[in-house]
Amino acid sequence: MARVVELSYYPVKGCAGTPATEALVTPAGLAHDRSFMVVSEEGVYRTQRRDPRLAVIRPALTADGGRLTLSAPGTEDLHLRVDTTGTRQKVDLFGTAYQGIDQGEEAADWLSEVLRAPSRLVRVPPEHDRVTDGLTPGTSGYADSCALHVVSRSTLGLLNRKLSERGASPLPMNRFRPNIVLDGGDGPDGWDEPHTEDRARHLRIGDTELGYAKLAIRCAVTLVEQESGDRAGPEPLRTLAGYRRACEGGVAFGAKFAVLRPGRVAVGDDAAVTSWGESEL
Repeated sequence: MARVVELSYYPVKGCAGTPATEALVTPAGLAHDRSFMVVSEEGVYRTQRRDPRLAVIRPALTADGGRLTLSAPGTEDLHLRVDTTGTRQKVDLFGTAYQGIDQGEEAADWLSEVLRAPSRLVRVPPEHDRVTDGLTPGTSGYADSCALHVVSRSTLGLLNRKLSERGASPLPMNRFRPNIVLDGGDGPDGWDEPHTEDRARHLRIGDTELGYAKLAIRCAVTLVEQESGDRAGPEPLRTLAGYRRACEGGVAFGAKFAVLRPGRVAVGDDAAVTSWGESEL
């Protein structure tokens, strides 16, 4: 049986992740995951696709979500009291309108300086009721789509072997910004087989249950070196295009899951697959 070997959540969409040894799983995914988003002055989301320097911003959020600290090289840390009651404003995420609570001028000035572009910080309002798509519908904060992104170590291992065959350097897991990384479990349904996450339809981890939504289609964010914020392309997209082209277009790496039953997960938890299906690739 596979087990959880890494947990990460991303308090601010597009910024650095926060590793965890255990986490609360809410209907929208790991607690505080993508609950904040950097937007332009017009309210349009910022992403590493266009603003790779987001990667060097490291958020730290208190357990209750009440205080946020942002750190970046070459500047003083920003300490914020999180506003969850302020005026709602329209924000744009992939062309869809949602609501956000602006976190004030101090955050806007700090982000604008670090990103070298006029920016503001918004938070998901408590009444956020987004519905995500896929085989299992669900909800999420400001994530690209579904609540949880799951990848196995064997999936990355296969990619790195193929990169090595091309003379390219191996990549760390953080290039793919997963929430849950699984490892282990031999046999016909074991996670030692690369891309097992494609076929897992229902997962039980800790006291949570997750339902498969869809493949994770990869974009230019995977070209960004997460420690430096530098775009390093063309890998891994060039190599993935040779063996992971999805029917709907693009290349797939990892899978997205919706939360069927909230609870808690921890590194070391077993991941039991209670239902299997065929890969949508």
